[in-house]
Amino acid sequence: MEHKLYYKDPYITSFWTEVIDTGKDNSGRDFAVLKETAFYPTGGGQPFDTGIIDGVQVIEIEEVDGEIRHYLERPVEKKKVHGQVDWERRFDHMQQHSGQHILSAAFEDLFDMETVGFHLGKEFVTIDLDTPELEEKVAQEAEKVANKIVAENRPIIVKWVDAEEAREYPLRKELSVEENIRLVMIPDFDYGGCGGTHPKSTGETGPIKILGWERQRKKIRLEFVCGQRVLKQLQAKQTIIRELSGILNAPEGKLPEAAEKLVQNGKSLDKEVGEAREALIRMEAEKLVTDEPANFYCKAFEGRSLQELQKLAKFAISFNQKAVFLLVSNDGERLQVVCGRGENAEGNMKDTLTNALSLIEGKGGGNEAFAQGSGKMLISPEELLRCLKTSLEA
Repeated sequence: MEHKLYYKDPYITSFWTEVIDTGKDNSGRDFAVLKETAFYPTGGGQPFDTGIIDGVQVIEIEEVDGEIRHYLERPVEKKKVHGQVDWERRFDHMQQHSGQHILSAAFEDLFDMETVGFHLGKEFVTIDLDTPELEEKVAQEAEKVANKIVAENRPIIVKWVDAEEAREYPLRKELSVEENIRLVMIPDFDYGGCGGTHPKSTGETGPIKILGWERQRKKIRLEFVCGQRVLKQLQAKQTIIRELSGILNAPEGKLPEAAEKLVQNGKSLDKEVGEAREALIRMEAEKLVTDEPANFYCKAFEGRSLQELQKLAKFAISFNQKAVFLLVSNDGERLQVVCGRGENAEGNMKDTLTNALSLIEGKGGGNEAFAQGSGKMLISPEELLRCLKTSLEA
């Protein structure tokens, strides 16, 4: 472990070392292996560090068969090199990882909810709790205790032990290794094996805030943030609140009420618009049968939906029970078809539609009196109407 400087001191960000090997992986990426390194590789749920080695950008760190590979934008030229870890990224990971330990311990101590999964993402951190349900008051209590541990600024102790010595501690989980055991401990609160980087005290974790949760395969996946990420979340939400206050012309405390009023007004307006559209379609149908008295109507339209054609046909039939109505529209993507007849008219609308749909690879349904469907734009609406008429007269 001597070459892993991030274990000696996670606060080391600048170091000099020697390149002991270089190469390319199977995908052609350049990498370098260093005599010692402060760059943390992906592992234990914690993402890799980034930074610079001798002016070359480090894009990923991975441990392969005990060898820590530093993947680079281009090969390094020198034997002796200087490494610089991106401290902002490293410290963020330290905060999130220690926050996970604290929050998981709080859930287990208070409610016997064990953490069975952990993911440290770019924006959020998640843990999977071994429980099918989670109540709001339970989450709030766990968050409260976690932040109490942070405020107490307890030390976070890292210790290398063997299997026998590890058994002396009240470990939260069974260890996955038998040697080179690394314990991360918060006295009188949390003890466990961990290979990640952590701050020196719980206070450096910063505030812990639960953002939400959802059920995932009989488990609860809980999303939270710690430290600087809490401030970023607060800033983002404050920006949204200010914008909403301006849009809704309401102070922050009245936003839910203003939003609910807007939604209700929108629903009322949608209803009025729907009623107005239906009235216009009814007037259109009445005008159609009044201006053009007949027992057979074939009409092609542009931009009409199937629902509009259905309403138009039904209203028209109500005004003329002796007539047959064949309506086709090109809505910009597909051909929509409606075939309907009144009680005193003849013809099988379902059969007529089925024959026509075969020409446009369409699907539809209905009965002898009324049928509807749609298909691909393989022919024009006028051509489809002619086919419908021919089929009906056959």
